[in-house]
Amino acid sequence: MASWEKWLWGGLGWAMLGPIGGIVGFALGAMRDQTQNGAYNRTTFPRTRPGDFGVSLLVLFAAVIRADEDFSESELNFVKDFFIRNFGEAYARERMILFKDILKQDYPLRDVCRQIRRHMDHPSRLELIHLLFGLAQADSRVHKAESHIIGEIGGYLGLSHADYQSIKAMFVKDTTSAYRILEIEPGASEETVKKAYRRMANRYHPDKVNHLGEDFLKVAEDKFKAINEAYQDIRRERGWA
Repeated sequence: MASWEKWLWGGLGWAMLGPIGGIVGFALGAMRDQTQNGAYNRTTFPRTRPGDFGVSLLVLFAAVIRADEDFSESELNFVKDFFIRNFGEAYARERMILFKDILKQDYPLRDVCRQIRRHMDHPSRLELIHLLFGLAQADSRVHKAESHIIGEIGGYLGLSHADYQSIKAMFVKDTTSAYRILEIEPGASEETVKKAYRRMANRYHPDKVNHLGEDFLKVAEDKFKAINEAYQDIRRERGWA
């Protein structure tokens, strides 16, 4: 297949299915190209659907992995294990084939995030940012460049800076982490702290995302636990009974 045909496939996908469809179209065009050279068997092409949630996740995963210019095995395993646990081994196998191509390309992150935003409610988008920080930490530390790109994604997804800082504080710890998790200032009054805790506990309650699957539910439970721990840390710091 001539090089221009990859872009034809991508253009058709973009027109029919939005940015995510365009990504799938271009990737499939590239795979068809490789098939002619014996690199792929046609039966290995990923099966996709309009607005494929799995593909959108791969684009965001790829953006985070590429951010620090260090492709670690632990990060790739994080992605693979996530898809196996949530969608099964066959689906994971197909998506990892597509992922290899996505990692090599620069895709319009803003447009993909906007498409995701139209199909995910606010609690689900918060869980998605938490998941991306989990990926960044898969190699034992969150690199500054990874944190920056996750913040950029959060903005494209319509999340506030406070939302982003709260989730980041669960992974990047310092002396004010507990306050940032609850989205308050270190000098906040006792009443303000208690109100913030109740508000955040309600916002991040696991029941709000139980429709997203096992891994997202676990992420929600971890975040809910982090909110409780932040509140208890402040109580101990201030000597509250």
